[in-house]
Amino acid sequence: MPRVLINVFTRLYTNTMLNLNRNLKKKTTLFTFAALALFPLSVLATDSATENLSAVEQQLQQAIEDVNAHSNQASAAQPATKSTVQPATQRATTDGKTYKLSAELEAQLLQEMIFVEGGSFEMGSRLPTAANREKPAHQVTLDSFYIGKTEVTQQLFEAIMGWNYSYFPCDTCAMNNISWFNMQLFIERLNKATGKKFRLPTEAEWAYAAKGGQQSKNYLYSGSDNIDDVAWYAGNAEKRSHPVATKAPNELGLYDMTGNLWEFCQDTMKRHLYTEKPRVNPLYQPSSDLKKKTMKVLRGSGYEFAAHESEVFRRDGATSNVRMPDIGFRLALTEK
Repeated sequence: MPRVLINVFTRLYTNTMLNLNRNLKKKTTLFTFAALALFPLSVLATDSATENLSAVEQQLQQAIEDVNAHSNQASAAQPATKSTVQPATQRATTDGKTYKLSAELEAQLLQEMIFVEGGSFEMGSRLPTAANREKPAHQVTLDSFYIGKTEVTQQLFEAIMGWNYSYFPCDTCAMNNISWFNMQLFIERLNKATGKKFRLPTEAEWAYAAKGGQQSKNYLYSGSDNIDDVAWYAGNAEKRSHPVATKAPNELGLYDMTGNLWEFCQDTMKRHLYTEKPRVNPLYQPSSDLKKKTMKVLRGSGYEFAAHESEVFRRDGATSNVRMPDIGFRLALTEK
């Protein structure tokens, strides 16, 4: 069954309350109320199919940053307390619209962008257990590209954005509890910090890389026919995500392409997108307005999904404003 769409008011309002309170912990809740005052409920009151949520996302981001600023001021005169999440490098500093990333983190990021040689492959599935949205199998041809060795970690995300409201916090765990919109803002700032053109992978790029590209051995899961070798899933994850790259990689050296977290792609979700007609470098994105709320493609399965829901061809979707603990992302580059 596809993921149920979550009401915009409930999702954003609940997560705002939970995230701000999680961040402030023992500090006075005055800052929480101040943040919510900056995030008027009238903005959340509508939920039309064509709603443009850019204002919502911008105000939520601003509220978070304002709360962090107030928290830092309040704690300056108090003894330092140990943070729940301790980044390995200094957080990104902002000067107007300038964003910075440490040389060490930038070098690691670029080193872990894995080259995927272009070619043709069969996308979709011929198995009778495949859902209609995963059929028919069809030929797709792609140019070469780069894709992240792992899902984006909390360490990298926090270094650029200055905040981290993930469930299961740790530097080397995959970033979660952020929306597709948040991911786009992160990528925009990361590109300013690095001078590169990072992006989300297209669904076709993701599927090709997950199957092993030109080195594919046609495994049922990404990297193995035995899901326990390569994935954190319902059978072993104990209802939580885990640090990245702790299972075996696939043929290309990519980790967690099955399990751990579902991963957003750039494409808009359409149930009956696949046909038998061959496609070249496909990207289904009917609207050029990236800030318009739409259903986006999810691939890879997650830590609460069973083996029969996690085969490499599985696809799902979630709206671009939804934040969930089992959804993350990885980066792509057309060229380094």
